[in-house]
Amino acid sequence: MKTKIMIIALSLLMLTAGSAWAAEPETPATSDEGKTAVASEETPPPETVSEPSHGFGHKLLFYIPNRILDVFDFMRLRVRVGPGFAVGVRATKLLSAFVGGYSSIYAGLPGPRLAPVVKWPIGLENYAGVGVSLADATAGGNFGPNYSNTEFEVSVHPLIIGFDIGVDPVEVLDLALGFLFIDIRGDDL
Repeated sequence: MKTKIMIIALSLLMLTAGSAWAAEPETPATSDEGKTAVASEETPPPETVSEPSHGFGHKLLFYIPNRILDVFDFMRLRVRVGPGFAVGVRATKLLSAFVGGYSSIYAGLPGPRLAPVVKWPIGLENYAGVGVSLADATAGGNFGPNYSNTEFEVSVHPLIIGFDIGVDPVEVLDLALGFLFIDIRGDDL
């Protein structure tokens, strides 16, 4: 009975969380100069953009759904199916390497959210290029894997089937502090 209530509550949360999760790109696409100029004209200066502040009632209402989402944030465990050949390893952004490319459908735990959105356990993913540490020439467009800067991860995609396994220690800390209403990642709904 409790499981059914939790599933219904989580489903309602996903439906009422707004469309931000669908409209928010996971990884920014590499753009050319023309698109960059247009985007900079449309974006207001940083001092005029304000973060929405949620009151204690909102935090209390979303306390349990946020903790459930935090439990799934610290682990990335996905299987991918689609054409490609790629290998990647990362021990934070500074110690990372990736080469190859793939376009796939994935299923599994999507990893850190990094924003107040709900990530689905099934989706599209593409990633291509070469990257070593901060010298990153990879592109994922709107369907990239969205790795965290503090994530430890291994990714292999030989031909048709690939996998992605990772853990983010900062998300573990975010989960622990979340029980005290402290959100260090800024990913609570």
